[in-house]
Amino acid sequence: MAYFTEYETGLIGTLVLASNGEQLDGCWFDNDRFFGSGIAGVPQRCDNLPIFRQARAWLDRYFAGEAPDPRGLPLGGSPTQFQLRVREAMLDIPYGQTTTYGAIAKRIQAETGRRQSAQAVGGAVGRNQLCVIVPCHRVVGANGDLTGFGGGIDTKIKLLEHEQAMRAGFMRPTRGTALVGVENASSIWGDGASASE
Repeated sequence: MAYFTEYETGLIGTLVLASNGEQLDGCWFDNDRFFGSGIAGVPQRCDNLPIFRQARAWLDRYFAGEAPDPRGLPLGGSPTQFQLRVREAMLDIPYGQTTTYGAIAKRIQAETGRRQSAQAVGGAVGRNQLCVIVPCHRVVGANGDLTGFGGGIDTKIKLLEHEQAMRAGFMRPTRGTALVGVENASSIWGDGASASE
């Protein structure tokens, strides 16, 4: 059984969290281009699951300006092996810092011995199922382009500013799929059915 709840950030709007009851399987922006990826069907709304209380406490700390460790949460989802390697690399990016898609590709190549492309890493970063918690917003293009973001560039900029990680050399793209998300993407789940704790 899959469950979901919402979290109001006060900074970037609403996040939608999903869980199987034990692990956190999703955290998406309300306008995420890949909203609900990896979740089959329509989950039931259940606001009081222990995992959701734990995730809310983590998010409260994050949006209060702290740097809580994402590995303190039981992270799930359904990433491929490659996406899981990219996730691990993103989890290693310190709060308030950024890295590039190319740097992650080089790291994975060093770990696996197989050549990786920055574009493949960009695809995996863009499909991150655990936004904010797994900090995909901290990954930028080699030339400082703020690209590849499912929740839209404005959201990425707000998160980087929140962490004081926005740099003068970062460039806002003028075209492409990362400029805006998908308005009301979370409406595909509606209010969901009620579920008991």
